[in-house]
Amino acid sequence: MADGAAQLGYLGVTRSLSGRLWRERAADPETVRRHQHALGLSEPLARALASRGIADGGGETYLNPTLKAQFPDPSSFTDMDKAAAILVDALERRRPMVVFADYDVDGASSAAQLVRWFRAMGHELPIYVPDRILEGYGPSPAAFRRLKAEGAELVITVDCGAAAHDALACAGEIGLEVVVIDHHLMRGDEIPQIAALVNPNRPDCVSGQGHLAAAGVTFVLLAALSREARKRGLFGDRPEPDLRNLLDLAAMGAICDVTQLTGFNRALAAQGLKVMSAWRNPGLKALMDVATAEGPASVFHVGFILGPRINAGGRIGRADLGARLLSTDDPQEARALAEELDGLNSSRKEVEAAVLEAAVRVIERESNQADAPCLLVAQDDWHPGVIGIVAGRLRERYRKPVMVIGVDRAANVGKGSGRSQPGVNLGRAVQAAFEEGLLLAGGGHAMAAGLSVRPDSIPELREFLCARLKDEQDVAAAEDGLEIDALVTARACDRALWNDFQRMAPFGPGNPEPLFAAADVRIERPMAMKGGHVRCTLTDGSGGKLKAVAWRVGETEAGRRLLQEGGAVHVAGRLKPDDWQGRQGVQLEIEDVADPRRI
Repeated sequence: MADGAAQLGYLGVTRSLSGRLWRERAADPETVRRHQHALGLSEPLARALASRGIADGGGETYLNPTLKAQFPDPSSFTDMDKAAAILVDALERRRPMVVFADYDVDGASSAAQLVRWFRAMGHELPIYVPDRILEGYGPSPAAFRRLKAEGAELVITVDCGAAAHDALACAGEIGLEVVVIDHHLMRGDEIPQIAALVNPNRPDCVSGQGHLAAAGVTFVLLAALSREARKRGLFGDRPEPDLRNLLDLAAMGAICDVTQLTGFNRALAAQGLKVMSAWRNPGLKALMDVATAEGPASVFHVGFILGPRINAGGRIGRADLGARLLSTDDPQEARALAEELDGLNSSRKEVEAAVLEAAVRVIERESNQADAPCLLVAQDDWHPGVIGIVAGRLRERYRKPVMVIGVDRAANVGKGSGRSQPGVNLGRAVQAAFEEGLLLAGGGHAMAAGLSVRPDSIPELREFLCARLKDEQDVAAAEDGLEIDALVTARACDRALWNDFQRMAPFGPGNPEPLFAAADVRIERPMAMKGGHVRCTLTDGSGGKLKAVAWRVGETEAGRRLLQEGGAVHVAGRLKPDDWQGRQGVQLEIEDVADPRRI
C-alpha cells in the first residue's frame, strides 16, 4: 500500500467505531512472490506469512514447526547444567525435595512436568502451591521455614522465585537449598546466591529464549535432566522418560501465559497441541469431559476451556488443585478434581462480573480517570483472584494499561494486578515504582504485572504510573490500529479459506490470527444476546451470506450499530469454524466496525 493510502486507512478507515485506524498488514511484494512459488501458496496466505516477518526460505519451518529444527541447547541457559546436576544428584541420593509452584496454569503445568519426569525415574515429588490470599505470589520466608521444618532439603520453584529476595535469603539462613526455574523479569543485575537460577530473562543469560513461559523453560530443563541422567547411566534398568508425552503441558503454559509464539516456543505450542489432541493426560481429559467439549486440541480449547478452569483453583479455591489435576494418573481423582474446578470456575465468573461492573462505574462515574494514560482503579474487598481478569477486560475496553487493586483494610494492604497495551511496558513501570519505595512488592513483564501496596500510597502510585507510562501510551495510542490481512466477500468466506489460513496456526502474540475485512456489508437479523454479545448475518454485493458474532459489545458504539439494520458498514474480524449440526461452515468473529459515513 502506498504511503498516502496507508495514512488514509484501509478502506478509508482512519477512525472506526472503536476509534482505531485500519491498516493493511505490511508485506514485501518480492517475499510474497517467493513464498507463493516456493511453497505453492495462495497470494493472501503468502502475504500473511511475509507480513509476519517470515523471510524467503523460512516458510517451510514456519508452516511445519518442529522441535528438532528449533530446540535450543539447554547449556545456553545460565545455570541449566548446574540445575540438572543438582537435581539428578538429589534423585540418586533420594534427598527430600519439594516443587514450589505458582498458582496459575503456567505454574501448574511446569510443576506437573517435573512431577511426571521424576515419577518416571521412580521418585514422587510433592507439590506446594501458596494460597493467593493468605500467602500471596511466590515464595515467602514463612513458607520456606515451613517446608524446612517438614523435612525438605531442596526446593525447586517453578514460575516464581527469581525476584523473591527475602525468601531466598531466608533459605540460605536456614540451610534450605533452592533451585529456581522462572521466566519473569528480574530487578537490576542482582543475582540471588542460591544453588541455581534458570531464567532466560536473568541479565546474564544468553539463550535468547526470553519469550518462553516457565513451562517452556521447564521442558528444556527436562531435556537437561535426561541428558545428565543418561551421562550417569541411570537408564540402564529403566526406560528413558519420553519427553514428547509432556509436550501438552508445555503448550498449556505457553498459550495460557500469552507468550510470543515464535521460534522454539511456536514449535512447543504446535507440537504440544498435537500431543494434547490424544487426550492421554487424565486431568486434561477430565476437564474436557466436565466442560462437554470435544475435538482436536486448539488454542481455543486451551485458552477458553481448560485454562480458566485450571486457574479457578488458584483464584477462588484451593491453590494446588490445578497442579494436582495435571500431575495425577488416576482417572477417578482427575474427574473429582475437574468437577471441583468446573464449579469454582462458574463461581469465578459471577465474582468477576460483579468486580468488572464496579470497576467500570468507578472509572466512568466516580474517578473521571478514563482519559488518563494508565487506569488504576481500587476498591475495598475486591477478590484478588479475579482482579487480573478484570484488568484484562478493562484493557480491552479502554485500550490502555490498567491496574486493578483489591484493598484489604484489616491487613492494611492492597493487592493489584495489571494488564497492558502493546508497546507499553507495564512490568518495567511497576519495578520502577517498587524501586521508588511506593510498593511493598511488585514485578511482572511487559504485558502483565502484579503488586502489593499500602492503601494510603495508591493515589501517589496512580500519579507515578501515569507519569511513567504517558510517553509510551501516547505512542501506542497513535499506533493503535487493526492490521488487516485480506479483503474478502461474504461469498468467499467459506471453509476452504479457513482451512488454508489454518496452516499458520497456532495463533497468539508474535503470530497474530489473520484478520479479514469485508466492505459495504449490510446487517440482517441482528440479535442481542446475554452477556452483551450480538449475533447477525452479513450480506454484500457478492450474493453471499455470512454468519457473524461480536463478543461483549453491548454497551459500545460498535454494538449499537450492529443492532441496527440498514445502511452499509465495513467490518473486520477473524474466521472461525461453524460446525453446528455438522454444517462445516464458518462465521466471522467481528473485531471492529466502521461506518463509511464517519471514517
